Amino acid sequence: MLLSDFDYPLPEALIAQEPLADRAASKMLVVDRKTGTWQDRMFREFPSFLRAGDCLVLNNSRVFPSRLLGHRAGHRESRTGRVEVFLTRQLSPDGLIWLALVRPGRKLGTGERVHVSEDLTLEILDRGEFGERTVRLSPRGGVVEVLEGAGHIPLPPYIRRPDTPADRERYQTVFARERGSVAAPTAGLHFTPEILDACRATGATVANVTLHVGLGTFQPLRTQTIEAVHLHAESFSVPAATIAAMDAASRVVAVGTTSVRAIESQTSSGETNLFISPGFPFRRTGALLTNFHLPQSSLLVLVCAFAGRELTLAAYRHAVENRYRFFSYGDCMLIL
Repeated sequence: MLLSDFDYPLPEALIAQEPLADRAASKMLVVDRKTGTWQDRMFREFPSFLRAGDCLVLNNSRVFPSRLLGHRAGHRESRTGRVEVFLTRQLSPDGLIWLALVRPGRKLGTGERVHVSEDLTLEILDRGEFGERTVRLSPRGGVVEVLEGAGHIPLPPYIRRPDTPADRERYQTVFARERGSVAAPTAGLHFTPEILDACRATGATVANVTLHVGLGTFQPLRTQTIEAVHLHAESFSVPAATIAAMDAASRVVAVGTTSVRAIESQTSSGETNLFISPGFPFRRTGALLTNFHLPQSSLLVLVCAFAGRELTLAAYRHAVENRYRFFSYGDCMLIL
C-alpha cells in the first residue's frame, strides 16, 4: 500500500484555529461500518449511542507545557538567536534529559546552550537520525514547576497562532490525570463532566488507559510505502481494572486513536510503536470516537484500518463538503 492512497483534499479554512466555547457543541459524523452509511449528528448525542454493557475507554494522559522559546547563549538580544525547543520524550527518570525537536535545526549543534528563562537553560547533548536532539535541562528549582512556568502549550503547527492562557485548560481533557503528553488526545476534548455522567447513566462503564502522546502519534510519515512505516515508541499503561472491564464488556468503545493503540498493544504497559494499518486484527476495539486527521498520517491510516479505506475517505469527503471543522480543535467522527 502507498501512503498516497490515504490522501484527501482539505481547504485550509476548515482547519479549526480556536476551540468552541462549549466543549460538547461539536458536530459528530456517525459512520456505520455494516451499512456503509453515515449521518450528521451532534456530539451531545454521543451517550445515546452507548448501551448497557459497553466499556468506554479514555486516555487520561495530561499535556504539559513542552514548547520552550529561548535564545542561543550569547544571542539573547538578537533576532537570529531565537530558538524553539519542543520536548517530545523524557529519557531520564529525573526529568532532566529529553529527546527534542529544535528550530532552527542547522544552527543548534552539540554543546550549544539555550537560555529559556531566568529559571531554565538547556544544553544540546546529541543529534539524532532525523534531526532530533538530546537535551539536558538545567532548571533553577523543580523541573515540573519550572516547565509549568517557562513552557508553552504545544499547539500543533496547523494552528497558526500563539498559544494563550486559555489553551492551558482547553487543550486538555477534563479527565486528564497523568502528566506526560506533548499533544492532546483530541477525541477526548469534546467531553464534559455532564456528558461523562450521561455515559455512565446508560449502563456503560468508563475505564482509563494512559498513553503519553509523543512523536509516534503525530510525526510525518517519511516513507511512501505503508509496510515500511516505523513509529517512535510511546509509553503506555492499561491498568488491570481496565482490562477486567473490557473483558466483561459486550463492546469496547475507544475514545481516540491513542486509546486504540494502548488497548491493541500486545502488553499492558511499557512502550509501544504499534502502527495500525489495513489488515490489522483488532482484538478489543468495537467502536471508535475520533477527530478528523491529517492527510497521509498514521492516524488516518489507523481509522481506515478500522472502518475501511473507501468508507473512511468517502465520509471525509462528506465532512469537507458539509464544512466540518478539522483536526485538534475540530469536530469528531463516531465509527460503529
